Amino acid sequence: MVTTTQVQICNQHNVGTPNFGQVSYRMAQADSNLDHDIPLLPLPAHWAKSVVGLLSFICFANSYNGDFVFDDSEAIINNKDLRAETPLGELWHHDFWGSKLSSNTSHKSYRPLTVLTFRINYLLAGGFYPLGFHVVNIILHCAISVLIVDVFSILLGGLQYTSKGRRLNFVPKSSLLAALLFAVHPVHTECIAGIVGRADLLCALFFLLSFLGYCKAFRESKEGAQFSTAWVLLSVLLGALAMLCKEQGITILGLNALFDAVMINKLNILEVLLKILRKDKSLESLVVFRKGLLFRMTLLLSGGATMLYVRWRIMGTGPPAFTEVDNPASFADSIFVRVHYNVGKNLADKGNQTAAINYYREAVRLNPKYVHAMNNLGNILKERNELHEAEELLSLAVQIQPDFAAAWMNLGIVQNSLRRYGEAEQSYWTAIRHRKKYPDCYYNLGRLYADLNRHIDALNAWRNATVLKPQHSLAWNNMIILLDNTGNLAQAEAVGREALELIPNDHSLMFSLANVLGKSQKYKESEALFHKAIKANPTAASYHGNLAVLYHRWGNLDLAKKHYEISLKLDPTAAGTRENYSLLKRKLDQLKKKGDV
Repeated sequence: MVTTTQVQICNQHNVGTPNFGQVSYRMAQADSNLDHDIPLLPLPAHWAKSVVGLLSFICFANSYNGDFVFDDSEAIINNKDLRAETPLGELWHHDFWGSKLSSNTSHKSYRPLTVLTFRINYLLAGGFYPLGFHVVNIILHCAISVLIVDVFSILLGGLQYTSKGRRLNFVPKSSLLAALLFAVHPVHTECIAGIVGRADLLCALFFLLSFLGYCKAFRESKEGAQFSTAWVLLSVLLGALAMLCKEQGITILGLNALFDAVMINKLNILEVLLKILRKDKSLESLVVFRKGLLFRMTLLLSGGATMLYVRWRIMGTGPPAFTEVDNPASFADSIFVRVHYNVGKNLADKGNQTAAINYYREAVRLNPKYVHAMNNLGNILKERNELHEAEELLSLAVQIQPDFAAAWMNLGIVQNSLRRYGEAEQSYWTAIRHRKKYPDCYYNLGRLYADLNRHIDALNAWRNATVLKPQHSLAWNNMIILLDNTGNLAQAEAVGREALELIPNDHSLMFSLANVLGKSQKYKESEALFHKAIKANPTAASYHGNLAVLYHRWGNLDLAKKHYEISLKLDPTAAGTRENYSLLKRKLDQLKKKGDV
């Protein structure tokens, strides 16, 4: 029975086995002294949390209007688990990317709770609007930053409760400073600004809640119990939720066990192991048997084993099977090849093509069959219009690996640029044969057909691209433009409206649809779309130029003059705009002479 009025882990070290109310936490003693040297005011807990939450919000609020980037396209846009037509129960049998866990190609990344939040975002917004997704990520980071204040106060100052169950904070300044550094640190940028980073955020949230819940288990109860089994079980449940958000969440059970043994009970693990090996009779007096530690460890171990068993049953017995496409550099035999490939890729991503070419060439020299280096090098050479060498590299890559779909597509692009249309078409279809769901290849195939004036084939190819990837803005745009150019204004308008429902913030789609509406004499709606497009991209000369044409046709000559001038200021070389501007000025001069202006 506990006789003290406070259940505490204090900073004074006592000789011998301590009673429960006097368990020491020596780590905190040195840290609590640091509070005197920190130039901060000791704020009340609610003020400290408010400051941390506000600063965390200010630092990352500018990510609210970001788009879907990188893995967002696969985990969110192309993930059918987010759509209402997919039964909710399917989430529990699919991986993070929407593939069946039983599939050999699944990465076995089991995060159903994270996917569930994506689904809720999608349903509430009525589509793929990134704003809501980003706002949730920002709010989660703020909540985590607020919780971290309590976590640091325990880790730095020790764990102690009053008789009324209120936890004391002995290092308010240290915990506040540590939490502020955590809240504003740029290392969090990727998981907050990238929507798929929500898996990390949700995992961290439940991780911290599990730790704080475990700490609450040591509050003194009215019955005088040494700890609360209910809080221990709740911390296990929160750990399970963390694991369902991201796999490493299960590690909180180990952290709780370590915190309990080493920090709360001051258990010398090495000493215990030695006594067990020596069968020392004094083992019975150890705190592990006297203070319920063994029982708590059993609960944590049982919870962890249950989680692992359930996870094993769901994902199957096989490990994830990664392919060379997932990380081509890791499959290279030589570490030097891997280094040159990775450096080349990073340089290319940063726009330093010249240096990237040198590293890719070295990677190919070290491994003449390194098809991924050949493909990337061929891509850069294609962009630099060095088409013949690009074709040689890509042809060699598909010769070495005939099922390399990306290389076949890139080879088709090069052959199209060289006006070898028959070979290009064959390369595109070969790529699609090896990768059935290849929207970018259908898009490039559509461009080939458009160059050959095979309009129906082009429209079908672009439609296939949008079916496979509804956010494929370029394919939607090309359909609108082709239908517009061939005089099918009604069909172009229908396609444009369909595209904007799926990608409402795409200014290029707004611009294309505005052109169609203007030709259909729907001037008001066309004007509104032009203004939205200009607001999204104010430096696009063509947007101002075509809005000027709309006003010119509509008879709003002053507004036409204004936007012609803005367009020419942005792009003085635009011959069509200059010609239209000259026509407008002649018309204005004629009206002035007649006295109509």
